Amino acid sequence: MASTFIAADDAPTRVLVAWRPDSPGTESIELAAWLSRTTEVQVRVVSTLTRPWPASSFSRLGGKYQKWLRKQAEVCETAVKRALNNAGVEKRCWDDEYSVFLDGPSESVLISEAADDFGAHLIILGSESTAPKGRFIAGSTADALLHSSPVPLGLAPRAVRLSKRGVTRVNYAFLETEIDENDHSLHYAANLADSWDVGMRILAFSPSCTAEQTFHDKLDFSRELIDEWREHSLAILDRSQDVIADLHPDVEVESGIGSGHGWAGAIDALKWRKGDLLILGSTPPGTLERVFVGSTATEFLRHVHVPVFIHPSPQD
Repeated sequence: MASTFIAADDAPTRVLVAWRPDSPGTESIELAAWLSRTTEVQVRVVSTLTRPWPASSFSRLGGKYQKWLRKQAEVCETAVKRALNNAGVEKRCWDDEYSVFLDGPSESVLISEAADDFGAHLIILGSESTAPKGRFIAGSTADALLHSSPVPLGLAPRAVRLSKRGVTRVNYAFLETEIDENDHSLHYAANLADSWDVGMRILAFSPSCTAEQTFHDKLDFSRELIDEWREHSLAILDRSQDVIADLHPDVEVESGIGSGHGWAGAIDALKWRKGDLLILGSTPPGTLERVFVGSTATEFLRHVHVPVFIHPSPQD
């Protein structure tokens, strides 16, 4: 299975979109359309049906169930065709098998298997319908994939507003306390910016709840600690810019620090554009190359209002 979003030899990037006709929104398909205005893509949509009943009951249904499945696949294909057209995905970007309907006991497993069959470079997921506009909340399937996918995940916030020109800037966010300018996912983000001929912004965040509070002088260590963290982050961001500039001299690189009360305040302290894409690296869970999002990133994601790619950690 492909593990990078950039296809080899200028081939179209294979994008698998997880979407069902009964979904309340089409954000995942709209994100695919947004990418199609940025780079050459080949889009396939997977729709799933979760089977809760036991295998013994399923076997008794026999041909009747298979006939019903074929009918559902036809209904899905019609709905997918309409959704792709409405989102503005040009037909040259559609895979020959642009609509796939699968059934099984686990939606996340079905999506992973579909990605493997397609050789997908990216899986796109939509948000729970309960999310505020412009935000992403993971449902049970997205949560499972955020802890297991060997393929980068694209997360489409609910009712997000996207640039008509596609991606215009790639952002990379350092979320860990120990940040490294040689981070594998940072270079993945830089490769995207270079490939798409767009600018890049490298970010660090200080989600402190004490940043603006006043305490007695003898007890107030927060300001000193925050200033020290800021100096450390600025030094790492400067080195990161230098590293990226050396490897990708044509990419215009800037950096920034978001400071505020909690993740919401830190994120909103920065200016965001409709053409912004945010890249996050995942936390290494072991020896396999997988997406694994820890508690810090999970909380961070709830406050982001631009599309996000989660990049799997490299193998040890």
